Amino acid sequence: MLKLLLLLWVFSYSETIPIHVAGKKGGGIILPCEFKAREIFHIRLNRPKPFEGEIFVYDKKYCSKRICKKGACDVVINDLRLSDAGKYILNVYYNNANSVLEPHIRTYQLHIYDDISVKIGEELKLDVLLPDARQVMHQNISSTEWKKVWKKDSKSRVNRVNDRLNDSNGTLSIKEFTADDAGTYRVLGFEGEILITVTVTDEKSISSTESKGNLTCADDDKKRNHWGLFGPAGLFVSVVFTLLVMILIAIIKKMQ
Repeated sequence: MLKLLLLLWVFSYSETIPIHVAGKKGGGIILPCEFKAREIFHIRLNRPKPFEGEIFVYDKKYCSKRICKKGACDVVINDLRLSDAGKYILNVYYNNANSVLEPHIRTYQLHIYDDISVKIGEELKLDVLLPDARQVMHQNISSTEWKKVWKKDSKSRVNRVNDRLNDSNGTLSIKEFTADDAGTYRVLGFEGEILITVTVTDEKSISSTESKGNLTCADDDKKRNHWGLFGPAGLFVSVVFTLLVMILIAIIKKMQ
């Protein structure tokens, strides 16, 4: 009996451990169910507090909607948005009385990542302040250190690190973007889980990199053109020289 209770506890605990899933904004992901397909008749996907809402999962064979069921109980989310980040709970119901009362459960932690570019001097806008976001960390491109730039405590009081930061309607903005503002921004939830990661680069550095790449390609083209012009001529000269040497050797042998 003790072993049975232990097994039941382990199974119950494993159902509550979040399955971590990551996807890029605009792309798609799958929330894997991994339950047996036999006798499954219904699934229900929910987002816990502070979202508190059931998400309708379309159950058509050829689904053109953003959120669809795949196979027995996998859930596909297409056209990912930053607001999709966070926790999801999947309830799987079977065709028996016990399952209706106590569905099988899967918990997921969805991490969304994205990359953007901003011109120096313009305003950087990050739509990352979800209802369950607790803090935003920043790692400069030239550093390995993470610095806190925004934080919300349990009483919803907000702390910003400088006057150039502003938060409104779920958007964190930075006035007069500088090269030091570039890097990686990471949004963490109240349990320290990663919700969103955004890599920000300044357009000047991108243009500089592209210019260097174009110069390198141009140099390579010049080299290829150079050898393309003189390569055959050099080969011709080498052949003629070799023939002259062979003729000279033959003449010398006859004279001997």
